[in-house]
Amino acid sequence: MDRAEVDTFEAGRGRLASLAYRLLGSAADAEDAVQDTFLRWQAADRERIEVPEAWLTKVLTHLCLDRLRSAQARHERTAGAWLPEPLLDGDPMLGPADTFEQRESVSLAVLTLVERLSPNERAVYVLREAFAYSHAEIAAILDITEAASQQHAHRARTRLADERRRSGGAADPAAARRVVEEFLAAATSGRTDRLVALLTDDVTAVSDGAGLARRLLRYRTPERVASFVRAGFKPTPAKRRLAGGPTTMYLARVNGSPAVIAVVGERVVGAVAFDVGDGKVSALYGIAAARRLTRLDEAWRRHDPGVPVVDAW
Repeated sequence: MDRAEVDTFEAGRGRLASLAYRLLGSAADAEDAVQDTFLRWQAADRERIEVPEAWLTKVLTHLCLDRLRSAQARHERTAGAWLPEPLLDGDPMLGPADTFEQRESVSLAVLTLVERLSPNERAVYVLREAFAYSHAEIAAILDITEAASQQHAHRARTRLADERRRSGGAADPAAARRVVEEFLAAATSGRTDRLVALLTDDVTAVSDGAGLARRLLRYRTPERVASFVRAGFKPTPAKRRLAGGPTTMYLARVNGSPAVIAVVGERVVGAVAFDVGDGKVSALYGIAAARRLTRLDEAWRRHDPGVPVVDAW
């Protein structure tokens, strides 16, 4: 392979990684899929490839679909142990964010929700909404008809529309940050009644239990979520030992949403991301399993965190 052919691939690596992350919800899996695509590119008869970008997109998409259909992926997802891997805003793997659809497609809410879609519905949604491929182009990528692509897109949009209505839509970043600041103040002070007032009636909370539980922990109703949050933010010697020392908390943004990042030393040990709309929190995602925090931790070490909101917890 000559330098020009390597450069052709590298020029599209970022786009491929962003596509793979949206399809798989895992930065590590996305990187593996991109590398596998490069190996296919190396082995291909490139003189017969008329449009490299289209060829690479098709190969990557099918590799991702194979991963989604694999026995291991099906087991983890059907067992209720799967959550997306959070990425710090500014991470190039988050990809294009020029339109509302592009930003929404990489939110933790949508990455979680698309687990309910079939692999083809998921692929059509991502290719159409995040990368603006036509149905004719998607049909060629997935080896389906244009009509099938349109049907998959319609089903995906219908299912996602329900989530958009429930969440109340996107909030202004500054307003969302103020809600999270108030939420964190209530959580760390024990003001459960104020916590309840900051939650929507249909609020949900999901946590991976730091990877210690076999299934995700799920909570519904404002009272149960407030109780879960209050217990989670209450410092104890056992929690400090589990984290590896005193924890400092910062406000940041992950996947386009406000978040609280828990740090011990310079190591990220947890993240809680929030869906905020109309001045209230409609969903929380607590992620503390080390395998889901690798890329976030790496990015955080290069990030200026600013002033902590909770020091030496």
